Amino acid sequence: MATKSEVYHMLDRFVEEIGLTKDLTFDPERNAYYWKRGSATLEVFVDDVPVGNNEIRSFLRVFSFLGNSPKTNLEDFYKYLLELNNTYLGVKLTLSPESQKVFATYEWDISGIDYEGLKTCIMDLEWWADELDDELQQKFGITKS
Repeated sequence: MATKSEVYHMLDRFVEEIGLTKDLTFDPERNAYYWKRGSATLEVFVDDVPVGNNEIRSFLRVFSFLGNSPKTNLEDFYKYLLELNNTYLGVKLTLSPESQKVFATYEWDISGIDYEGLKTCIMDLEWWADELDDELQQKFGITKS
């Protein structure tokens, strides 16, 4: 069972492996890492989530903002996002509560995580986010501003 500290050490190792440093990517105030891959910006952190009576589980959470929902054609847009959720295993497309922001998201309970698993989930999200922000911009005209 990995601890939060062990996962953060894995994240340090990962950012160094991709040619970055903790100093360049880690925000100590938010306890999160940030970097870009192509047009996608990644946010990676460990989050404690209540899951029952006095039970808390820690999850690796990886996010990339894909853009804002379009102003028109919302039903087709949301249907398309749901269809994509069925296609891209592991990655889910989510909306931020109280906003129209669309994210590519990956979450994994850290109790069973190892370095290779962490690396795979982050690299998958990096790749899909870089592809999907372009695809959604072209198909629906979404923007990041």
